[in-house]
Amino acid sequence: MEVRNEIYINGEWLASSGSGKLEVFDSGNGEVMATIPEGTTQDVDRAVEAAAAAFPAWSALEPKERLDFITRIGEGLMARMDAIGKVISREVGMPQTLAGMVQVGLPAGAFTDLAAHVEAFPFEEELGNSLILREPIGVVGCITPWNYPLYQIALKVAPAMAVGCTVVLKPSEIAPLNAFALAEVCDEVGLPAGVFNLVTGVGPVVGEAIAAHPKVEAISFTGSTRAGKRVQQVGAENVKRVNLELGGKSANIILEDAPLDQAIPAGVFACMMNSGQTCSAHTRMLVPRSKLAEVEDLAVAGLGFFAFGDPFDEGVMIGPLVSQAQQDRVRGFINKGIDEGAKLLVGGAEQPAEHPNGYYVSPTIFSEVTRDMTIAKEEIFGPVLSIMPYDSVDEAVEIANDSEYGLSGGVWGANPDEAMDVARRLRTGQVDVNGGQFNPSAPFGGYKQSGNGRERGRWGLEEFLETKAIQR
Repeated sequence: MEVRNEIYINGEWLASSGSGKLEVFDSGNGEVMATIPEGTTQDVDRAVEAAAAAFPAWSALEPKERLDFITRIGEGLMARMDAIGKVISREVGMPQTLAGMVQVGLPAGAFTDLAAHVEAFPFEEELGNSLILREPIGVVGCITPWNYPLYQIALKVAPAMAVGCTVVLKPSEIAPLNAFALAEVCDEVGLPAGVFNLVTGVGPVVGEAIAAHPKVEAISFTGSTRAGKRVQQVGAENVKRVNLELGGKSANIILEDAPLDQAIPAGVFACMMNSGQTCSAHTRMLVPRSKLAEVEDLAVAGLGFFAFGDPFDEGVMIGPLVSQAQQDRVRGFINKGIDEGAKLLVGGAEQPAEHPNGYYVSPTIFSEVTRDMTIAKEEIFGPVLSIMPYDSVDEAVEIANDSEYGLSGGVWGANPDEAMDVARRLRTGQVDVNGGQFNPSAPFGGYKQSGNGRERGRWGLEEFLETKAIQR
């Protein structure tokens, strides 16, 4: 078992001011795999003061000097890909076959790819007799989730530091060990003291203290909509900027002429990847009523392409959930779907017989789901797909948009122009057309209660900048 006794503040590994410890559980067997410090408000004060003291010198550096540190951090993460990937597989449950490139490769790339975006960014512009400056906002509090733990950290920490901000990070206490690896890499590359600070702990203590601290100028939060609302409320007391990336209930519209043999298996995996623990997962599959029976058969068959089991077994593509609480939550939603009359095609709420230990939930597909059902409205965050029939394209768009969320979505159709037209009508921050390839430079964020602000690419830089106009 790994024991972490220190947090990282002002370039040093220090003991927390408190004596509490938090346990980290192995998702595959439910056993304690590590303990970490339960940070305090005093720890947050120390970290914020260190970040505030480091800000003037760090922000005054030339961008190329900052980028040299940031690029080396990305390279340091890549050098540890196997080790960090294994840790995240245990923390979160993503199979080892995916965890390396997804859970470590993408975060490392978020650091190493920043140079091109920073070099192209207009930090100074002439506008008539005015000089328009984009300047770093100051100390940034980063509060991150457990499902893609290191990637969500990288999407905040890397751009914030690149534009000249200093940061205080509170990772999820459920999957925090990867954040310690990042702190070790920051230390190894000689990042100036106070630029990056790590305080572990629980949201109601450490998260609230970061959001409330008067010297924190901006908060970048990813997590549940409920927690995001609380962060925004606390941050409003000091009128600080609060960027939120929250929940989702994304719809994947299968048009009448869509190639079902491609669209349905792809749609199943777009729901099930990372055991459905993805805020942008395509959890509602909207299909023409005339094709419902065919889609049901293809969905069940398509699920068979993605092996379910121990995240360290060869070929496994869908693993366990992250925690007992999450397993209980997802089981509750599955039972709710059954109780409300949805047609269960495969899966269910029972502990899989072949996996009596660990936080496993069998990949589950429902059909004949109506928009008033709980499983059609609420974010489940587990391997549960809802197939919903529609009678016209207009109705499909209406169903897709009938949600308090608006994070992602998909459209499949043989006619690219029609598919694009439907994509434009969706009230959501991102849409994949015919399985459009993931673009790490494209903006990511949501409409409605999926949040505000955008991450990645130049949009991710803008979130950490203030605008100044100098008239001459």
